[in-house]
Amino acid sequence: MLKKQLFGKTTDGKDIYLVTLTSGPYSAEILSLGGILKSLKVPDRNGSVRDIVLGFDNPLDNLSSTTYFGQVVGRFANRIAQGRFSIDGVEYQMETNNGENSLHSGSSNFGWKNWHMEPFEWSGSPGVVLSLYSPEGDGGMPGAVNCTVSYLLRPNGDLVIEYEATTTQKTLMNLTNHSYFNLGGVASGTVLNHEVLLNCDRYLPVDEQLIPTGEVLEVKGTPFDFTKKKPLGRDIDKAGGYDHCFVLAKHNSHLFEFAQVYDPVTGRTMRVSTTLPAVQMYSGNFLDGKTIGKAGMAYPKHGGVCFETQFYPDSPNHSNFPSCLLASNSVYKHTTMFSFGVK
Repeated sequence: MLKKQLFGKTTDGKDIYLVTLTSGPYSAEILSLGGILKSLKVPDRNGSVRDIVLGFDNPLDNLSSTTYFGQVVGRFANRIAQGRFSIDGVEYQMETNNGENSLHSGSSNFGWKNWHMEPFEWSGSPGVVLSLYSPEGDGGMPGAVNCTVSYLLRPNGDLVIEYEATTTQKTLMNLTNHSYFNLGGVASGTVLNHEVLLNCDRYLPVDEQLIPTGEVLEVKGTPFDFTKKKPLGRDIDKAGGYDHCFVLAKHNSHLFEFAQVYDPVTGRTMRVSTTLPAVQMYSGNFLDGKTIGKAGMAYPKHGGVCFETQFYPDSPNHSNFPSCLLASNSVYKHTTMFSFGVK
């Protein structure tokens, strides 16, 4: 089932739309503002349906918050050291908004923009495609970019997100979805008891500003080892909180399931698959109980966990990292799928 409705207006008077996708016992709400996954409702082992993604009731609250709840982040998700990078010998300077570094492309972030959106149906499943034009020089980036992101909700509990982009000039392209998941429900406390398995055998150590050092280390014997399922909170203090890039054990053009998450209280499960080479697992370290979200509820530290599929942070400044460059004669095309169930 599909429903599109006017949901509000931006500060400059543009219409904000909300599309609701309903498929079997699952439903998802997507905003034109930021391409935000506003809500995602899934049943638990007893059939009780709850919203499992953090966010706001008022869409404009997203514009005054740096939580990035549910946004499509781009052109470059994550951090770039000092906001600087070079392409073919030409240096570019981005806005710095995270100390001396750039985070999620600063004020040019796609998550702050109002996308065009059109609902569709494919093989009996409801979906929505969002489109955005990013002009030459947007956020200090070369090339004009046309970008589309589609959400498709299947009746078996698969939420498929497909990203596609083209550019007029070689540029950086690194898109992700920044949803915070709490399989217990958005107002059920922390996710520290969620059991997590990551099929990721390496991770990127970071400096005090959360910029990768350039090393790619084995997770074995470290707090970053999730190759065997364990509670998210077991080693979180040793890790200093998780806000790190994990490298998938396998990467090619096919979807690879790299994550399994289980909430023992509700029985809800989530599996994550992607065609991208890495994931930033962020354990909501900067939530502080002061951010007021849906239904007036405050989100505590570790109130949600993000699995931001992407290229490596600061990748244009490390020749040993996979390239996130998009040329004018090629297409950026990637898929991430979140699959839900119970046990």
